[in-house]
Amino acid sequence: QVQLVESGGGFVQAGGSLRLSCAASGRTFSAHAMGWFRQAPGKEREFVAAIIWSGRSTYYGDSVKGRFTISRDNAKNQVYLQMNSLKPEDTAVYYCALDTTPYGTTWDPTSIGSWGQGTQVTVSS
Repeated sequence: QVQLVESGGGFVQAGGSLRLSCAASGRTFSAHAMGWFRQAPGKEREFVAAIIWSGRSTYYGDSVKGRFTISRDNAKNQVYLQMNSLKPEDTAVYYCALDTTPYGTTWDPTSIGSWGQGTQVTVSS
């Protein structure tokens, strides 16, 4: 069983930046694609970004393209989400997720097997 713990959330003004981290333990992290999702109050969970096990392919939701960057450090068992040019509509709880398929060549959200507990990001106008 894998454990995912997010950190780095907080309060920031519009136009600012934050970097989220997700630490994984209990599984061969380096073999699995990782993703970030977010959920705002009263809204459905939304896909933000994903990165395959090797880091060679990344995926982004339309609302964050050009502003957010996902990366990973397999030696540290961590995945990151660099968020720039933040907007009030980016306010949400951000969750990291692990794709259970080992060495997959694409991101497959139907294979998500683990979620973190979430970290709050609040962007003021």
